[in-house]
Amino acid sequence: MSKINANRNLGRELATAVITFHETVARRLNMSAAESRCLGVLNDLEVATPGQLAQATGLTTGAITGIVDRLEKAGYARREANPDDRRSLLVRIRQPEKIGEILGPIYGSLSAAMKQMSGEYTPEQLEIIDRYLTQTIEVLKGETEKLKNR
Repeated sequence: MSKINANRNLGRELATAVITFHETVARRLNMSAAESRCLGVLNDLEVATPGQLAQATGLTTGAITGIVDRLEKAGYARREANPDDRRSLLVRIRQPEKIGEILGPIYGSLSAAMKQMSGEYTPEQLEIIDRYLTQTIEVLKGETEKLKNR
């Protein structure tokens, strides 16, 4: 197998592993991966507009409406009036402690495993890996924008 094909397969395997991990985490919360992604963004921000959630997740505002409905029903979020804009609303995180109790051990374990793995590399190697991943993210964002604008 050529080096290029090996990289394409590794990229696909990485993407699949990341998606599978996030799907599994979402199931722990009895939600979809998209709902879990929104909850994660909302947990980081504490409060956001639906537009900010859409921007941060790459989902449409229509999809965000349904997701916020489900997060609200599950008790993880609540809508409230935006004091700065009567036409807008805010989505606020609820039960962050409960979310932390569920997700803390999961992401703590992942973080520890990743830290152990990164210990196998020299600082110079980690710099190259960091640069590669950063550039990969930028390429993916650029290609995503191209697809959105077609």
